Amino acid sequence: MELQTILLQQQAEGNGWSGMVMIVAMIVIFYFFMIRPQSKKQKEIKKAREAMQKGDKVVTAGGIYGTIKSISEETNTMMMEVAPGVTIKVSREQVFPVIAETPAKDSKKDSVKEEK
Repeated sequence: MELQTILLQQQAEGNGWSGMVMIVAMIVIFYFFMIRPQSKKQKEIKKAREAMQKGDKVVTAGGIYGTIKSISEETNTMMMEVAPGVTIKVSREQVFPVIAETPAKDSKKDSVKEEK
């Protein structure tokens, strides 16, 4: 009973606003550090998917690399050639454009020095 009266007195004195300010501050922090950057990234991915054309090199969400052979707007799918003569049908939402391929470095060249 005493605990309840103490809590009611603290709320009556105005300490309830500090809790509300903390909740609002947490929401603002989550928005600027989590929600806003994620929505920007999603917009960039959507724009890149809309710009894909026949002949572009792409990678699926499962890690399959290939080249776009055709795009179907009605079914939102595309035909992708993964090897010469091998085509697969994939959903357009599961395909990402390949920005740049980086050549694999030979680790032996980097770690072994030439001796004379």
